[in-house]
Order: sequence, then structure tokens, then C-alpha cells
Amino acid sequence: MKKKVVGMVLVGGRGARLGAITQHTAKPAVQFAGKYRLIDFTLSNLSNSGIDTVGLVTQYEPHELMQYIGHGATWDLDVDYGGIHFLTPYTSSDGQYWQKGTAHAIMQHFYFIDQYDPDYVLILSGDHIYKMNYQKLVDMHKKSRAEMTIAAFQVKTDASRYGIITTDVNGYVKDFEEKPKNPKSDLASMGVYLFNRETLRKLLAEVTDSKVDFGHDIIPQAIEMNVKIAVYSHKGYFRDVGTIDSLYEANMEQIDAPSKLRLKEYANLPVYTRSSNLPPHHIARQCIVVDSIISDGCLILGDVRHSVLSSNLLIDNGALVIDCVLHQHVTVGKGSFIRNLIVTSGTTIPPYTHLNPDKVMVVTQDFFKEEKDNE
Repeated sequence: MKKKVVGMVLVGGRGARLGAITQHTAKPAVQFAGKYRLIDFTLSNLSNSGIDTVGLVTQYEPHELMQYIGHGATWDLDVDYGGIHFLTPYTSSDGQYWQKGTAHAIMQHFYFIDQYDPDYVLILSGDHIYKMNYQKLVDMHKKSRAEMTIAAFQVKTDASRYGIITTDVNGYVKDFEEKPKNPKSDLASMGVYLFNRETLRKLLAEVTDSKVDFGHDIIPQAIEMNVKIAVYSHKGYFRDVGTIDSLYEANMEQIDAPSKLRLKEYANLPVYTRSSNLPPHHIARQCIVVDSIISDGCLILGDVRHSVLSSNLLIDNGALVIDCVLHQHVTVGKGSFIRNLIVTSGTTIPPYTHLNPDKVMVVTQDFFKEEKDNE
């Protein structure tokens, strides 16, 4: 059976700039806004767009992500023909297929695309926060008679973190620079690419040991080859949470400006996530909890202000948590004061700990082991 669109989601990146947060976790599996994982946004967008055939291209620390996604039932992607497929590095008679870059990764798995005979291939990152109906992108791509379409947004700050697009008078791409020091425009790529299948095949034939990425290599090559590249303008919320500060800020935005992403809106482009199957949170009588996101399974005996709490946490008696992002299974000990932290899963903060850094700091269980070793 022929599929109109096959989605290929790149979930193998390490996310090294997130430091200890991704030490044992693939970036798409990182927790966000209490109950979500970053991958939830891409998978929900695919489901809401009616695209039910998805290849997840994995590499770095895939186990937690694979366990979380399973057969894709949470996102209605557990269909009989199509559905979720984990595409991992492999060994063949030709050698080992370890991914060297984004384009190289897709090239290795083109057999998966071909078996569904699609007209279009949608290539996505699994670690960005946004809502989008990809069918609107497909419709615009067809109408413009493009061979490739890049989804883009107007970047306000840190433009050098993105692929920057320059268009001609007709709105087609004439120049593309990956993370330039001096950006020529404020039109930034979202890392969302739609290709005609045969155009993608032709471009991936240009992949070499030195040309392995879409941004650095393939898109500039496509411009040189006069491939017709359109731009789909995204007007809504978009965050690339590739750094500790950007991840922290995006979490805090869900408290301070929830109307931007509209996570509570289920009528239009809902975001699905796997249920934790935990009891409701409980806040003790004497506690003060202000301006915070509290997930299921939390027992709060202390005070919490302007913080994001994931599931199954304990905030013990007399503890004070301010301006923090706590991942699941965290315990904040009795009488502790913490502020300006991201605390990773499974961390226990000892009683009467005082942590109030000047800038956002990531705290893991190893942090307290190191502190004890230094005593």
C-alpha cells in the first residue's frame, strides 16, 4: 500500500550542550513542563497531521526513548500498516553503519522509505518544542511546485544558533548558512524539511565522508544544483532547547506565559504523552505552593514557588523550592533550600542542603557523591 508521506525523525543526537541532563538520556527523552518528554511534540504533530508511518532514527542512548515510545499507541501511531519503527545503526557485509551526520543517517535508512513508496519524505528533529499541522506544509509544498520545503520562523535572538535562510523576490531559497557568525536575515530553519522523494534520493547521492549534514552540506548543495526550495512560514511557538539555559527558560515560560504554547488546549493540535499511572499530587495543609506546575504522584510537605515539578516527587517538611525544574523521582530533603536548579531524575537532595547559584545549574545524584568524597 502506497503512503503519501513518510516521516523520518532524527532522535539519535547526544545533546552534549545539555551536559549532565543527557549523560545517560537521549535528548528527545528529556523531560519538559512536568509531564512531557521533548519527543511528545514531534510525535503529536505527526499524529495530528494524519501521518502514521514514522521512522525513528536512533543512535545515542536509545533504550529509555524506545521503552517510553513502545509501539506508539499513546500517539495513535500503532497502525497495522505503517506505524512507529526504530531504525538503529547496523552492520552489513559492506561494513558498520554508524551515523556520521543527519543526512548520512537518512541515507542509511532509505530502504525503509522506499518500502512505502511515498511521494514525499518529511524529515524532523525529535527534540524541538512546537505545534504544527504538517499537512498544511505538504499542501503549500505542492501548490508552490517545490522540490523541497523548509519550515522557518522569525528568530528574535541568538540567530547564530540556527540555519539562516535568505530568499529571492519570489520567496524561494537562494542562500542558506548553518549557524553563521553574522546572519544575513532573521529567517531561521526549524529543522523541518519536506522533500519530493526522488529529490531527496538525488541529494543524498552527494553524501560523502566530509558531507554528512543537511544544514552544513546538503541544503547548500541543493541550492548549487538549482533545486527549487520553498519556505513554509511558522507563526506559532517554537523553541530549540539545545542548551541548559534555553531548556530552563522554556520550562519557565509554561508558568509565566502559558498562552504561547497552549499546552492546555486540546481542541486544536493537542500534545499527547504517556500516562504515568500515578495517584494525584498531594499538598499538605501547612504548605505554600505558588505559581508552579505540579505533576501526578507528588507529595509536597514544604513550600514551592515558581517551579516545575515532574511526577513522583517528595518535597519534605521545611524545604523551600524556588525557580527550579525538578525531573521525576526527585526527593528534596527536610529543611533544604534550593533555587535556580534543574534537578535530574532520581536525585535525592540531602536534608538541610543549601543551593542558590547565581545562574542555572544542573544537579544530579553524582553531585552529592562528589561533595561527600571531597569532605
